[in-house]
Amino acid sequence: MRKRASVKVWKSSALPPDWLKRQAPSEKVSEQLESDVKDIIRLVTEKGDAALVELTAKFDKVRLDTSELRVKPAEVEAAYRAVSEEQISALKLMKNKVSAFERLKLKQATLETSADGIAIQSALRPIESVGCYVPGGLAAYPSTLIMTAVPAKVAGVSRIVVCSPPNAKGDVNPLVLVAADICGVSEVYKVGGAQAVAALAYGTETIKSVKKIVGPGNRYVTAAKILVSRDVAVDMPAGPSEVLVLADETADARIVALDMISQAEHGVDSIAGLITPSEKLAGEVQQWLEKIVVSAERGEIVAEALEKYGFIIICRDLAEAVDLANAFAPEHIEIMTQAAENIAGKITTAGLILVGAYSPVALSDYASGTNHVLPTGGFGSAFSGLSALDFVRRVNIVKCSREGLQRVQKLVKVMTAAENLPNHYKALEARLEK
Repeated sequence: MRKRASVKVWKSSALPPDWLKRQAPSEKVSEQLESDVKDIIRLVTEKGDAALVELTAKFDKVRLDTSELRVKPAEVEAAYRAVSEEQISALKLMKNKVSAFERLKLKQATLETSADGIAIQSALRPIESVGCYVPGGLAAYPSTLIMTAVPAKVAGVSRIVVCSPPNAKGDVNPLVLVAADICGVSEVYKVGGAQAVAALAYGTETIKSVKKIVGPGNRYVTAAKILVSRDVAVDMPAGPSEVLVLADETADARIVALDMISQAEHGVDSIAGLITPSEKLAGEVQQWLEKIVVSAERGEIVAEALEKYGFIIICRDLAEAVDLANAFAPEHIEIMTQAAENIAGKITTAGLILVGAYSPVALSDYASGTNHVLPTGGFGSAFSGLSALDFVRRVNIVKCSREGLQRVQKLVKVMTAAENLPNHYKALEARLEK
């Protein structure tokens, strides 16, 4: 019989000092992980394609020839035959929603202004090439491909490369390939793990290096992104997926439990928590978790995730709940309270804020047009979710008239003298002598 779901329950006055910590591995394991990933990166930089073949056989249990690393057009055509029209339509709709929202973002990111003879234009220039990592193997994540490739396409990136691990037959999931084609991806490779990150960062005979690497992955992928970030840009540290529900006595306990379960089904290292001032709601959510998980699909995974990393915190009031939520800095936060919009305005560190009973994580994952590649592990306090802005460089263009230069002449003279840079001022002064 499947075990019942159990979560840790704390009163805010008795929170353990380490409650903010995620499931970070011990220092010893971290050192070992870093060492292992460094070995993988070194092997790829030294042996190129041969290393990718060797590591794919080791980790993905499939032997590929170097000529098979890049997905061929015939494989994309076969992928279309393997998926349904309904799935294709869903992928196109999702792509269009994300595209529309990202275009609005870029439109609002440019500006022009002029004052005192100085004209400034803030312009955007796309990065030349990006690599999108899409997890795969046992599961398919075409939504992740859309979330990484579409913002890059909207930003004007000319070369978009996707790496995704092959399955036991040596194929990339057909839904991922169809999504790649719909999104206009330039190249798709059957490479996963830290070796994919190394190939994207440093290049091999088959895979040309890129300027930036984005996308979520397991701890090996995350460690590799951190290590190569000294040489190539990356998006953000990304770990196991998280949801924090902030709710009061008006929330539906069954809905809260279902949302926690939906997050826990990502994997046994997923985090699902509830912060509430209502002891009644906390008790009802516990009961619903136990009742639903017993017969839930993927119930074993859900039960293990909730037992390891699920939690409920009962606090004094909503003000304290907001403080605790901001300290935790969750990937997703769902707010199910009275005056939920007001509470949302007080959340400062979440990757994504979902307001009201009709705004589940599933909506933002697939259908809202917002990006679901978000900071986890508390990095929401410093990082934003992925967007088209991550694929452009912001460049200021300045044009000054003679009169404008005269107006700031004294300012520049004072500051160049203060910083002992006399030739800076002379370069300006010479223009006004004509």
